[in-house]
Amino acid sequence: MTDADELTRRTAEFLAAHPVDGTDRLAFLRARFDAGLAWVHYPEGLGGLGAPRSLQAVVDAELEAAGAPDNDSRRNGIGLGMAAPTILKYGTEEQKQRYLRPLWTGEEVWCQLFSEPGAGSDLAALGTRAVREDGGTSRSSEAESGGDWVVNGQKVWTSGAHNARWAILIARTDPDVPKHAGITYFICDMTDPGVDVRPLRQITGEAEFNEVFLTDVRIPDSRRLGAIGDGWRVAQTTLNNERVAIGGMRLPREGGMIGPVAKTWRERPELRTHDLHQRLLKLWVESEVARLTAERLRQQLAAGQPGPEGAGMKLAFARLNQEISGLEVELRGEEGLLYDDWTLRRPELVDFTGRDTGYRYLRAKGNSIEGGTSEVLLNIVAERVLGLPAEPRTDKDVAWKDLAR
Repeated sequence: MTDADELTRRTAEFLAAHPVDGTDRLAFLRARFDAGLAWVHYPEGLGGLGAPRSLQAVVDAELEAAGAPDNDSRRNGIGLGMAAPTILKYGTEEQKQRYLRPLWTGEEVWCQLFSEPGAGSDLAALGTRAVREDGGTSRSSEAESGGDWVVNGQKVWTSGAHNARWAILIARTDPDVPKHAGITYFICDMTDPGVDVRPLRQITGEAEFNEVFLTDVRIPDSRRLGAIGDGWRVAQTTLNNERVAIGGMRLPREGGMIGPVAKTWRERPELRTHDLHQRLLKLWVESEVARLTAERLRQQLAAGQPGPEGAGMKLAFARLNQEISGLEVELRGEEGLLYDDWTLRRPELVDFTGRDTGYRYLRAKGNSIEGGTSEVLLNIVAERVLGLPAEPRTDKDVAWKDLAR
């Protein structure tokens, strides 16, 4: 399945069998998944047709033109952008069949239980423990499956945990080996006893982030992704996809943060100055370069899994958002200092372009932290993209239990 014309024909046949006006939204999305038109590069039976990733745009354009409902992807960005590709690569057939369909349709929202108060930038230093209840060794091979894991610990900066049914979770299963080697990757049911989600109020006044406390949470071994102790390698798939999802999203020209600023510039000539004009032109060009670079990166993904190049896109995304939102505040003058509502809310999604200037300025401050800090991403680009010498790491071969904390 590599032909755009064939995909166009299949999409037309699907629309004829499932009229947009006569089909329930959820039923339509489920049928689209079953027809292989959800993400065409996935295998048949898992929402795809084994087609090149680049042909997804063909299907999306036909469905959009017909007014078909979408799966509200912004509401489940972690599930679609991070959990799904990880499950596809490392999950068992049973796990793929169970999780991917309701994830894509939006019936089940996902969150990410990775960062901890003592393991943010140094994620591999995490201390949340998962102990096998049956007494089996934490170093058992993947073949020795069965039993439950009991998880205790704390996670932080968990976007959307208050809306999530499932979470991707990494926990320490072996403290006697170096930090990267003793981690295992799990799927956690956020409705299970012992999962406590508490809001973290941000500078915006909202609480899209949360801290999550895990107290004797039982996770069946059947919800483990990958081999025991191989969680760091599995997590790299998640993290690489996260950076692409954040920094490489598909946007039209003047999409994203540059759009509202350009609109204000055109509609409010009384706000213009020569200095602001020069800065806007520079940021407009950089935004367009970033947009086209992201498009090229997505085309490269058709040949395989994302690599460290996504770190560069995420770096550009954070810097541009912060510079553009700062320019917008200056452009609007006193208006830019206004803020709509400081009431504590727990939103379902982050909406940069649908809110006011003050929100964009404040929320953009988090872009250089979430999805990997800019400092860590600079190291990734330096070492894994440019091939520069790695920073000295004195704890690389030290058992986690012996690390200074």
